[in-house]
Amino acid sequence: MQSEAIKLEEGPKFYGYFRSSSSYRCRIAFNLKGLDYTFEPVHLKNGAQKEAEFAALNPQQLLPVLVTPEGTVLRQSLAILEWLDERHPEVPLLPQDLDQRAKVRGFAQSIACEI
Repeated sequence: MQSEAIKLEEGPKFYGYFRSSSSYRCRIAFNLKGLDYTFEPVHLKNGAQKEAEFAALNPQQLLPVLVTPEGTVLRQSLAILEWLDERHPEVPLLPQDLDQRAKVRGFAQSIACEI
């Protein structure tokens, strides 16, 4: 897989849609951690995800997408959540206990994959 880089001058840029549950869970994590980010709305009902600019970020034309300050393009909410938690561990999203973390990940995967 080719490395992608889109260097940003400011903090992370988050592409989402207000009715997208996967986008919503990432916005919750940003807010729980108290992180600033630039929100770029992608209007799914109007087909904005099919426009060339967004399709270049995510060829699957799915939300959400996060472009890190270093320019790395991340796709899929669970990958974005893990990146946020590892990059900014000050306010953890997961419990410290190994078994409890596994349970939370199971819940998250059920929501992400089954809804």
